[in-house]
Amino acid sequence: MNEEFARIDVRPIAGKIGADVLGVDLTDPRGHEAATVEEIRTALLRHKVVFFRNQHLGHAAQVALARRFGEVTRLPGPKHGPHPEGFPEILIVDPDLNGPRQGLRLEERLHRKSDRPDSGWHVDIAAAVNPPAISILSCEVAAERGGDTQWTNLVAAYEGLSGPLRQLADGLRAEHALHAGVQLLFSDADDLEIIRKRVGDNLLSLHPVVRVHPETGQKALFLPPASVSHLTGLLPWESRGILDVLFAHLSRPEYTVRHRWGPGDVAIWDNRAVAHLQPADLHYTDYRRRMYRVMVLGDRPVGPDGFRSESLRGEPLRPFPGQASGD
Repeated sequence: MNEEFARIDVRPIAGKIGADVLGVDLTDPRGHEAATVEEIRTALLRHKVVFFRNQHLGHAAQVALARRFGEVTRLPGPKHGPHPEGFPEILIVDPDLNGPRQGLRLEERLHRKSDRPDSGWHVDIAAAVNPPAISILSCEVAAERGGDTQWTNLVAAYEGLSGPLRQLADGLRAEHALHAGVQLLFSDADDLEIIRKRVGDNLLSLHPVVRVHPETGQKALFLPPASVSHLTGLLPWESRGILDVLFAHLSRPEYTVRHRWGPGDVAIWDNRAVAHLQPADLHYTDYRRRMYRVMVLGDRPVGPDGFRSESLRGEPLRPFPGQASGD
């Protein structure tokens, strides 16, 4: 066991991101004790995403664990998506629940419309003015093959830029919206339905391209391709050129870790410091996969120059079930 941790055994996986955590049972209330959770938080801040194998976490235990890290949040009303009966804090992550669109799962259909090969990299609810701080994902049913999830360290990505490019990024702002990384066509009836949703009631926020982490003070390249439509204050061709460079850099292999899911696995990640990629390879297999996600309320990102994220449309995320957050 790592001598730095008295209650957990932390084993780094990749060079710049990810660690397995052993020696703790998240299904046991003792695994939620303050001292243990504090060590898990320390490991999380350092490694950005941590994995717990073979936990088989129940719904009540997952919600209780999330509340040990802060206030639980979710999108309001039906925007949140399907949840287990009696646990509205939890989102069921199961593509089959979304229903087919023209014979395809919705996620597969959108994947085929991606603007770039890396357009799937995303931060949970980045279009909100205060995206969640932490996400906890528990696996109930894992695919027999395929289905790995990847995470990329946005702090390492920022630090890997050249000095002049870091200086440029420090002062940039990006507009974030749902489905910004896909090409939606007015000539397609299903696309038009999504476009109406975006125009009607969807979240839209302006975030700094570089985010200063509120706990560690580290700078992160907060620029997930899935939600970024453009850089503000620039000409369109300037925005596209800069985004192409930064998007290509953000998910370089040396910044990433890949997790092969097994039933009962739990992943906890710092949504302020990583982006993650859903497993597109599952679109080419006959599979069943079911996960459960709970999120912890976050704050508004702040850039190196002091710029604080602004809401262009929609309300901030709130503590569930909607108590005042003070944001």
